[in-house]
Amino acid sequence: MKTILLFTAFLLITTGCFAKTITGKVTGPDSDEVIGVTITIKGSSVFTSTNFDGDYSIEAAPEDILVFSYTGYDSQEILVGNQMVINIQLTSSSLDAVIVTGYRNYNKQNSSKASSTNTTRPNTNAIQRLSGQTAGIRIQNVNGQPGTNSTIQIRGAASINSRKKPLVVINGKTMTEKELKNLNPSDISGITVLKDASATAIYGNRGTNGVILIDTEKDIKLNEAEIVMHQIRDLFENESYKNIEENEFEQVGTSPLSTFSIDVDKASYSNVRRMINNGQTVAPDAVKVEEMINYFNYDYDQPTGDHPFAVHTAVSKTPWNKETQLVKIGLQGKDINKDDLPASHLTFLIDVSGSMSNQNKLPLLKSAFKILVEQLREQDKVSIVVYAGAAGIVLEPTSGADKETIINSLENLNAGGSTAGGQGIELAYKVAQENFIKNGNNRVILATDGDFNIGASSDQAMEKLIEEKRKSGVFLSVLGMGYGNYKDSKLETLADKGNGNHAYIDNIQEAHKVFGKEFNGSLYTIAKDVKLQVEFNPKNVLAYRLIGYENRILATEDFVDDTKDAGELGIGHTVTALYEIIPTGKDSKHLKELTDLKYTNTSFSKDFNNELFTVKLRYKKPDGEKSMLMEFVQNNKTSRADDNMQFAAAVAMFGMQLRNSSYYNETTLEDVVQLAKKGKGKDKNGYRAEFIRLVESYRDYNKDIRFYSGQ
Repeated sequence: MKTILLFTAFLLITTGCFAKTITGKVTGPDSDEVIGVTITIKGSSVFTSTNFDGDYSIEAAPEDILVFSYTGYDSQEILVGNQMVINIQLTSSSLDAVIVTGYRNYNKQNSSKASSTNTTRPNTNAIQRLSGQTAGIRIQNVNGQPGTNSTIQIRGAASINSRKKPLVVINGKTMTEKELKNLNPSDISGITVLKDASATAIYGNRGTNGVILIDTEKDIKLNEAEIVMHQIRDLFENESYKNIEENEFEQVGTSPLSTFSIDVDKASYSNVRRMINNGQTVAPDAVKVEEMINYFNYDYDQPTGDHPFAVHTAVSKTPWNKETQLVKIGLQGKDINKDDLPASHLTFLIDVSGSMSNQNKLPLLKSAFKILVEQLREQDKVSIVVYAGAAGIVLEPTSGADKETIINSLENLNAGGSTAGGQGIELAYKVAQENFIKNGNNRVILATDGDFNIGASSDQAMEKLIEEKRKSGVFLSVLGMGYGNYKDSKLETLADKGNGNHAYIDNIQEAHKVFGKEFNGSLYTIAKDVKLQVEFNPKNVLAYRLIGYENRILATEDFVDDTKDAGELGIGHTVTALYEIIPTGKDSKHLKELTDLKYTNTSFSKDFNNELFTVKLRYKKPDGEKSMLMEFVQNNKTSRADDNMQFAAAVAMFGMQLRNSSYYNETTLEDVVQLAKKGKGKDKNGYRAEFIRLVESYRDYNKDIRFYSGQ
């Protein structure tokens, strides 16, 4: 008995010394998150730092003391004790700081004082010196380690409009992103910061997130300005998009075939809408013209035969170029009554890492999934898998009739920790396969900002992982959330390679569109690996270019290769593709001179004079492995553009303008508005009207920029 008591006492003593995981959040005096704060166990070399959202995690024993330190703030020491969560609010150090309270005329002394650096302070670079010297600038270290690449944010703005970029002005003129990149840092004589009312008083809503004023006109130049400018430019590089090389004109004589996969993703439009509504610069590679076009439904006739979709073609004049013609190829998926749909097993894969804590991420995500849950029937089942530093199962398969249990499981989710996206995908597909419904709808729904940082995280690693998982017969839907660190390129890769679709949820209205109005099309596939191959008749077409779909181009031989992956079509979905064609006999500045061929016969058949092109399609049934062929011929005749053609052309024109395309032919935003109004049609749900308002707002916003900048 004595031995047992001694052993028990030993366990109690030693257990108190074991390390445990301590988590928490570090905020500044304005209650905004601080990234890059160093948390050290006193007297040891063990340390960590806060992430993008000010969160941290560290292993420590009860007797350990955590030291929180960050340049410009007083260090704090906290005994761990019995605490599992330790939140800290930093306080400013006693060092003097210059507070910029508003925009006004100032003399050289004030200017240098606001932008100079104090070389006696132990900051690691000019940016952090600027942070401590000029109150109002917040420094964010990109990878969480002190002294590494940082970004600037106006302190106080984050708590109101998290992760939006401040306005940058040089010598009174608003800078474009291109001008910012081309600015020579050695020309800078001062940098001043405006925030709160002082920013909006001069620059209106554009100054909501603060203003950085750059001066190059004074004699004395700012020391280490090159480092400062590098960090300011980083403000515009936080989000990740695949590079898009715009499709050029192909001459039919040498390239008569155009082959591509359909794309039902709609993420680009809602993402661009978010950028415009937030007053941000629209990143050109964020603009995928085909996704903008396909965000909207078009009034195509339903299929009448055995195939799950109908094909519609039309040709009209191009609204932005009188020398060319516009070809529209539209696919209309078959509508199926909800009661006739197969049973579903949906695996919600939810990112609950620290980067998802913002209101426009996990809280919005919960609301979106509630809308989905309300659509479910008794025979449908839901499982919930979450991931942060590791992955876990939150809800075992639960009937759609038990909505309260599903919703409660969602409500109990909280964000914190790092992002092991690869582990989450592995576990979600494992759950989906173990609960696979034969002849049913089996789908993983991934909701994340895409900011994976543990395990398989690169685009290439994600692609390899998801290509392996799609062999299971489980489909994938990807929901992008939030902004600031949104990784569109990664999410696009997952959707493209995982037999899936990709949407971006920027507000609750978009969630209602995806999971309410378009529930069937978003979650039920009627045809997979859908490929199109268009053969143009050289008798009537000199050259063509596919508008958008740059990331969906396939090799000619891929059309008949059933092992090559392509896009999926959902119930009731419409897919639209536009070609701009140059008729034979027309001249164009966009055509390049070709070398005459010596050995190849380039004569054309004379048997199809009345044909303009032939469309061939291949698709598989959702559970099939062998493709079926469809073929349609478009005669050489143009028709008056109907509502669908005019509206699709207006969206394409807007996309080309946002991308600064070589082909929009100096059309204006007003041209887009007028064309969209002509094609508005019935607009049952008001989405086309919303597009018109968006372009009008963007038009007026750009007028304001020219006014303020004196252009």
